[in-house]
Amino acid sequence: MKIEYIYHSGFTVDTKNHFLVFDYYKGKIELKDKPTYVFCSHNHLDHFNPEIFNWSKDKDDILFILSSDIENVPNVKANFIDPYEELKINNLHIKTFGSTDRGVSYLITVDGNSIFFAGDLNWWHWKNDTEEEKRQEERAFKTEISKIKGNKIDLAFFPVDPRLEEYYYLGGQYFINEIQPKVFIPMHFGDKFEITKEFINKAKDSSTSIVEINTTNQIIPLF
Repeated sequence: MKIEYIYHSGFTVDTKNHFLVFDYYKGKIELKDKPTYVFCSHNHLDHFNPEIFNWSKDKDDILFILSSDIENVPNVKANFIDPYEELKINNLHIKTFGSTDRGVSYLITVDGNSIFFAGDLNWWHWKNDTEEEKRQEERAFKTEISKIKGNKIDLAFFPVDPRLEEYYYLGGQYFINEIQPKVFIPMHFGDKFEITKEFINKAKDSSTSIVEINTTNQIIPLF
């Protein structure tokens, strides 16, 4: 697989036979001459841009897999999906899990590899929340992770959000400890690239390989 970081939570994954796009909302992107699947985890503006539907004007073999909270979709080839559903499309097997914010998270098996894309699933520990709100967020997150546990995951995209300040690492570290993906790619950090290196230092005792991201359109060759 070859991964390209577009921006924020936007990535492309180029496999042997397929091209996948995740949560594009802005940045330079080049589509490939392969069957293309565009995933949107939810309708927040930093995860979804209606511009993606224009891609179908020049590309017939493109399919959109959209969280069901996304509305006003034009006449394109699209599948809408809720949490805890399964979908088989050609050689893709798609399972969805929930989020601790909005929409879905995705577990996709394609060309022999399993990919987890978290969307806004995270341990949202906000400093200004009440203690009860913090406990609720922790319970909701850990409950969702328990539903994912047991699935083999080769590649995981997961938020490492600097807005959480010193608690930015909580969700990612817990996910790695519980799920043990082979490769972990941080996301949801905007222009704060340095947070990816900080996270690597936080989780350095793990056997999971964690990718450092330093620029937009960074190419990450894997497997």
